[in-house]
Amino acid sequence: MEFFELTNDAGVATLKLNRPPVNALNFAMQAEMVEAAEIITRDASIASVVLYGGEKAFAAGADIKEMEQVSHAEMAVSSHNLHSAFTAIAQIPKPVIAAITGYALGGGCELAMCADLRFSADNAKLGQPEILLGIIPGAGGTQRLTRLVGPSVAKDLVLTGRMISASEALEIGLVDRIFPAESVYAEAVAWARQFVGGPSLALAAAKRVIDAGQDGTLNEGLEAERQAFADLFATEDRANGMASFIAHGPGKAEFTGR
Repeated sequence: MEFFELTNDAGVATLKLNRPPVNALNFAMQAEMVEAAEIITRDASIASVVLYGGEKAFAAGADIKEMEQVSHAEMAVSSHNLHSAFTAIAQIPKPVIAAITGYALGGGCELAMCADLRFSADNAKLGQPEILLGIIPGAGGTQRLTRLVGPSVAKDLVLTGRMISASEALEIGLVDRIFPAESVYAEAVAWARQFVGGPSLALAAAKRVIDAGQDGTLNEGLEAERQAFADLFATEDRANGMASFIAHGPGKAEFTGR
């Protein structure tokens, strides 16, 4: 991939944006996001993923010079690709954490929201400034943001286009923890490493059911949970986990992902 670097450190993958100086998201990166998500999903040696933009910036938004040339007819087609790319990252069936440094604006903020958790540097700036360009967020910013922070706060951010500090992002629930800029990536890796050797089938099921439950009624969510719960009783991991608990107590099971 030209604009992403994918590495695997003993089960913890890092998907790093690589488009200096500020990782502006262009159209070519959308196909690479789908490709990266497919590789991560297929690779059984990857237990968890850290999304990272580098020390200076997570992603400062879309490539506006490229986007300014796009016609209505072209964007009617390209917007489908945009949604597919971000959805591919959001649907990776493994724990994903974003390590946010510098700017996470527009598409950068939307990409961070595709992760399961967000760790932020104390000097990060986040926001959805698309309204200042005469458009709205187009890669989940009106929907994932609302699910994270509620409709009133989401409207404040989207309608004003203002940037917020890491501390405000933590207060409203947009990020989950704040660390010094020099340690945020290491903290994200440490969080991700706890899943190495874990019950990958159960982790994937938990993530899938939690996400699905945001899109329907409580009863629909409970039914999805019931089905996934029952299905896990067909796995070796469930048998090993329960046998180990009885014999040795909690937290000592060895899982195989089968």
